[in-house]
Amino acid sequence: MSEKQAENSVREIGLPELVQLIWKKLWIVMLTAVLFAGAAFGGTYFLVTPQYEASVKMYVNNSSIQVGSTRLSISNSELAAAQSLVDTYIVILNTRATMNEVIRESGCGYTYEELAGKVRAAAINNTEIFEIIVEDPSPETAEKIADTIADVLPDKISDTVDGSSVRVVDRAVRPAEISSPDYETNTVIGALLGMFLSVVVVVLRKMYDKIIRSEDDLSRIYHLPVLAVIPDMSEPARSGYGGSCGSRPHVVRKEGK
Repeated sequence: MSEKQAENSVREIGLPELVQLIWKKLWIVMLTAVLFAGAAFGGTYFLVTPQYEASVKMYVNNSSIQVGSTRLSISNSELAAAQSLVDTYIVILNTRATMNEVIRESGCGYTYEELAGKVRAAAINNTEIFEIIVEDPSPETAEKIADTIADVLPDKISDTVDGSSVRVVDRAVRPAEISSPDYETNTVIGALLGMFLSVVVVVLRKMYDKIIRSEDDLSRIYHLPVLAVIPDMSEPARSGYGGSCGSRPHVVRKEGK
């Protein structure tokens, strides 16, 4: 192998050597993890606006639905039809007419697009009860919007679907704790990301390291046999190489053809 080919090659690292390398550089890994964790916590704390959630629960009254002159009765066994009603009511909730009336009644000052992005609804465990959740930076505003929806939505549903109605099961309660962001989770993710990146950098530096530190590195990188070891006479004597001199060796290698 030529020197140019050796410079472009990637050094192979076995699992034992990899573990030893990470152990030796563990302080770098831990320091990077702490720095990334601090950055994640600081970014979340200072750059992300805390949000509060308030919710109301409503029950789908499916005793009968009138379509023209025909009255349809929905029994408890027809869960698919009941679920379809829940989906229909959620669509009515998200209409511009319903949202605009909620905006007027609550006085929140949001546009339709802004309020629609703060409200979500879904059935609870495929039952006839669905939950409406409102998220807002102000706990008071979140509670007020949720309660306003509970007051406005039944009339909108009865005006749209003949013979149908919803009942409020649980009204909104002013939230006392933030719902997002999750400071602990973001901090842990930052620490794990820092550890991962530091390990990757340490391993890559080792894999592309072409510095010859011993005769083993010479044979591994250049695939050349070591013919002799010349001790360095300028360093203090140590036990090992060159008899009493025992100093650090200079490696003599045979040039490849």
